Amino acid sequence: MKNILIYLIIGLFTVVVNAQTELNNYLKIAAQNNPYLKATFASYHASLQKIPQVGTLPDPKVSFGYFISPIETRVGPQKAKLGFSQMFPWFGTLNAKKDVATQNAKAKYEAFEEAKSKLFFDVKSTYYTIYFLQKGINISKENLRILATFQQLAIIKIETGKASVVDEMRVEMEINELTNQLAYLMDSKATVEIKFNNLLNNKEPKTVLIPDTLWNDSLTISKDDLLNNHLIKQLGHKVLSWEKQKITAKKMGNPQFSIGVDYAIIGKSSNPNLGNENGRDALLLPKIGVSIPLYRKKYTAMIKEASFRIEEFQYTKENKQNELVSLFEKNLKDYKDAQRRIILYQKQLVLAQKSLNILLTAYSTDGKNFEEILRMERNVLKYALELDKARTDKNTSVAFINYLTGK
Repeated sequence: MKNILIYLIIGLFTVVVNAQTELNNYLKIAAQNNPYLKATFASYHASLQKIPQVGTLPDPKVSFGYFISPIETRVGPQKAKLGFSQMFPWFGTLNAKKDVATQNAKAKYEAFEEAKSKLFFDVKSTYYTIYFLQKGINISKENLRILATFQQLAIIKIETGKASVVDEMRVEMEINELTNQLAYLMDSKATVEIKFNNLLNNKEPKTVLIPDTLWNDSLTISKDDLLNNHLIKQLGHKVLSWEKQKITAKKMGNPQFSIGVDYAIIGKSSNPNLGNENGRDALLLPKIGVSIPLYRKKYTAMIKEASFRIEEFQYTKENKQNELVSLFEKNLKDYKDAQRRIILYQKQLVLAQKSLNILLTAYSTDGKNFEEILRMERNVLKYALELDKARTDKNTSVAFINYLTGK
């Protein structure tokens, strides 16, 4: 007997582990195939390409001029001129722009992580809903079988004169209602399975594998873990981005410099006394330029815009933190409530089943209290469904709190 118990425990543990592994496989498939997640990941990679764009010097300028009427110089007529110049922004401007792009890329990455966490929660919660609906279908079918047995029992009692024909009609009414409920559950399950397959981006609908009994997820995190929420991190990077943008705006309000060279192409002169100097090209160095930001309003406006944006995202972050705390407390309450309901309905189900057995035994003897039998059967159905609903709610609460904390 002891060995049999050990084998049963090991078997149950294996079923639970296999079921959890199956869900992990679904999460992996969703991460690989979900189009929205792919879109956010592509957006993150696109934002990374902004960093080298803004951190590079402006393109150099090359100019060419041809003199229709050559200008006479000491060594001959100047026919054409080549020019090259490079603009240099104020010291540190490029690094500041790179910092802005880097923080924006980090915000995009947190947006990707947020999308992944939300996807994982959607997959888990939908999986748990499918489990509950399937259990409801199984329990309803089993109760229909039991009601069919009650109907036969009632017919026997009617034939022996120990019961009224009303008893059989009552069973028929219960069967009709339960059949309608079963059809609703089956339609609901089909709809939720479509949603589940869409989350995984399955082109062909596939049957979702669920356990006989849902495993028990426990809460292992606290309110402090809300700081790991990806939306909070994203808003933090937005604040840093605009702080860097403010620095960039200040630096852009400083002068920019350019340096370059001009190369003059000289033709041959008619002066025979020039010797080797005749027609020699001239390289003129240096050419220095300064861009003076005289119109200060736009730079002042850029700095003010950055300051207001910093305030905007700081307040948004604070508001989001308050919302997360409220959601955490609500789902913590739901988690505790589900724990209590699991214990309650386990007890109620045992008592209802015992009561039903006693009533059936009495009815087999005297044919009385058939209505009470049907009422107790409804309680058995109700408690069985409520027990699995509580299991589903508990695991869903854990999944949502994990999502809130960035897992």
